[in-house]
Amino acid sequence: MNKKIILILGDILAIVVLTLIGFATHGQADTSYLPRMATAFFPILFSWFVLAPWFGLFDEQVNENPKLLWRVALVSLFAAPLATTLRAAWLGSTSLPLFTLILGSSNMLGMLVWRWIYIFIARRVSK
Repeated sequence: MNKKIILILGDILAIVVLTLIGFATHGQADTSYLPRMATAFFPILFSWFVLAPWFGLFDEQVNENPKLLWRVALVSLFAAPLATTLRAAWLGSTSLPLFTLILGSSNMLGMLVWRWIYIFIARRVSK
């Protein structure tokens, strides 16, 4: 399978898992919360995939170099405010700074873990 497709599918899965974890920490992980989960999931997914290519996060040379993982953190820094602004517009509400901070930091951590795992596996496979 193409490495770029693996990265894209992995990013989507990571955002799904992070969204589920976020809602589970609030005791809202059953299926009745799916509409609310969607209002968090789709804006962050959109924001990630709009910004990640600009920072080279789907370029093979970038993704196999652990020294460039800082780019994941940088994209998360910009994706969270965009996502919470989109979510607020979608819901007709306001974008809360604390929610933006928590969404950004948790997604940053989760995406860093996923991308580190990707680098580890990619290096082992290429040997």
